[in-house]
Amino acid sequence: MTVDSEARQRSEWLREELSRHNYRYYVLDDPSVSDAEYDALIRELRALEERYPDLVTPDSPTQRVGAPPTAGFPQVSHGAPMFSLANAFDQAEFQAWYDRVVRLLEGQDFEMTCELKIDGLAVSLTYHDGLLVRGATRGDGTRGEDVTSNLRTVRSIPLRLLGKAPASMEVRGEVFLGRKAFPRLNAQREQEGRPLYANPRNP
Repeated sequence: MTVDSEARQRSEWLREELSRHNYRYYVLDDPSVSDAEYDALIRELRALEERYPDLVTPDSPTQRVGAPPTAGFPQVSHGAPMFSLANAFDQAEFQAWYDRVVRLLEGQDFEMTCELKIDGLAVSLTYHDGLLVRGATRGDGTRGEDVTSNLRTVRSIPLRLLGKAPASMEVRGEVFLGRKAFPRLNAQREQEGRPLYANPRNP
């Protein structure tokens, strides 16, 4: 079916608008529309895509909602190794780390930043021209598992970057399940007669 220009322009606007709302809701925690208004926009986009299948794009918000996680994962190689963090459990271990850094920098001054460590799953996100093309676990640091389909269900991960993006870029971080979400997940599993998770790291 031929897509008229008005439908194409409307679908592009809806995708951009929904992506902005997703960012404000899931990343900034500062929604700018009500749930009802958001639902109306997603319904309109879904209806357009059902009428004109050629309008469906990989970064469309309709491709995220309800996407089932994948069970088996192919192996992928990291362009640069993904290292894990080293732990320091007391002042002596921290001092030893600090002294090593000073020696490596040959006495140069350097700044340090302290932040809470999120204990989740380390992942690498690869974007080409702003579009998410691959998400992978750290694995052994050199090779990980391609979990793109699963990561597309995480709403705080953009399917397309906002604004002008470089031709290719990689973002590394942690995927984690919040403590407030954990009881809800176990309640759902219990209702479905499935085994419960022992802690938020299991899923």
